[in-house]
Amino acid sequence: MKVNIKRLHEDAVIPKYAKKGDAGLDLTAVHVTADQYGCFTYHTGLAVEIPPWHVGLLFPRSSIYKTGQTLTNCVGVIDSGYRGEIMMKFSLSANRSEYQIGERIGQLIIVPYPKIDFVEVDSLTTTERGAGGYGSTGV
Repeated sequence: MKVNIKRLHEDAVIPKYAKKGDAGLDLTAVHVTADQYGCFTYHTGLAVEIPPWHVGLLFPRSSIYKTGQTLTNCVGVIDSGYRGEIMMKFSLSANRSEYQIGERIGQLIIVPYPKIDFVEVDSLTTTERGAGGYGSTGV
């Protein structure tokens, strides 16, 4: 799949796969800002044109455990109509470290999604699980 991407910063790194068969394309920080809540926003210096009926999902890299950071919205969503800069906001645990400029900060995965049309009904089909929620499967 061909996807248009635009550099917004001269040091921006075009995302690429680290290994053959990887799902996520690595994103690199070119600038970082901090806010009054102790969060860091990492700027990639890139804008991307997600194709219609696709979504860009932003995930932290697995090495994030070394930093004590947490992606503030768990998974970032880039809708196909968004043309702004790809950024990721992390909160930082006490006494831990932040990413540095030039480091890989996350992964972008672009996936298709179906168009959903809800049909309101009076009842749903029954299943073995039924309405069992948290912990109902015994795990």
